[in-house]
Amino acid sequence: MLLRKQGFRAHHCHKIERRAREVVKVVKKNKGSKPVLKKLTARLDYQDYRLDIEDKTLRIAVLDNEWIKLKLQWYNYLNRYFIDSWKLKEISVSYKNSEIWVCFIFEKEVKFRKLETIMGIDINFNNITYTITGLHGNLMTMGIIPFKGLKRALTHRIIAEKMQKKYSKKWRYVKGIREATKKHGCKARNTLIDSCHYISKKIVEIAKEYNALMVLEDLNKLRSRANGSRRFNRKLSLWTYRRIQSYIHYKALIEGIQVTHVNPKGTSKISPIGSKPIFINYRWVKLLNEHIVTRDIITS
Repeated sequence: MLLRKQGFRAHHCHKIERRAREVVKVVKKNKGSKPVLKKLTARLDYQDYRLDIEDKTLRIAVLDNEWIKLKLQWYNYLNRYFIDSWKLKEISVSYKNSEIWVCFIFEKEVKFRKLETIMGIDINFNNITYTITGLHGNLMTMGIIPFKGLKRALTHRIIAEKMQKKYSKKWRYVKGIREATKKHGCKARNTLIDSCHYISKKIVEIAKEYNALMVLEDLNKLRSRANGSRRFNRKLSLWTYRRIQSYIHYKALIEGIQVTHVNPKGTSKISPIGSKPIFINYRWVKLLNEHIVTRDIITS
C-alpha cells in the first residue's frame, strides 16, 4: 500500500518486492555485510512498457501512470530474436554514467536432443580438454581447445599493477594515470569475456555434432580452498571458470543439449580405459595400453 500511495503501478510493486528479497538473500549469504547498489536498475514486465521495433522506440510507464519515450540505439543482431521462435519477456532498464541502458530478456521453448554420447569437459587455465565416449563407455574422440584469454588478460593486469605501484600516491588522483590504469583493467575484462564466448561456442558445436550430454566439474568454493603460490593465486583471481561454465550452459540449452555437473574429486586418478594409470610426473600419465596422455585428458 505504501508504494501504491507513492504512485507506483502494481507491477512496479511486485518487482520492487522481488528485488528487495534478492538483496536480503545476498546479505544473509555474505554474513550480514552491508549491501552496495552500484547502479540504478529497474525490471519491467510487458504490461509496463511498449516497444516499437519499426521506429526503434521504447515507452516506459513511470509514476502516477505517466509514460516516457526513449529512442533506442539499435543493434542488428537483435533482429533475429524478433523473427525467430524467441519471445520477449521482461526488460531491464539501468542508469549508469549518465546513460540509460536497456536489456531485453527473451525466452524460448527448447526440446532436448536424443543422447548418443557423453562429453566430459575439463576447464584449465590455458585450455579446455574434452573426451567423448559412447553410452557404453567406448572412447570415440578427445581433444584440446587452447584458451589464450587468461594469459593476455594477465598481461594487462600486471601492467596496471606496475603503474599503481610506481605511482602509489598519485594514480587515484591524477586523471591521466587513473585513466591508463582503468584502460588496462577494461582490456583485461573484455579479453576474458570474448575468449569465454569463443571457447564455449567451440565446445558446444562439438557437443552438437555428437549429440552429447555435456558433463562439467562442480568447482564450488575453488578460490576459498586454494593455497598456492603468488603466481598461481594471480592466475586464479582472473580465471573465469564460472563464466565459461555459464556460457556453455546457456549456449547448450539453446541447441537442446543437456548439461550436468559432477564432483571433480578423484577424476584425475581414474583411467578412461578402466585400469589404474601410472603417473610419470604431475603432467603426464601412462595408461595400460602404453599410451602416454596428459592429466587433463584423464580428468575429462
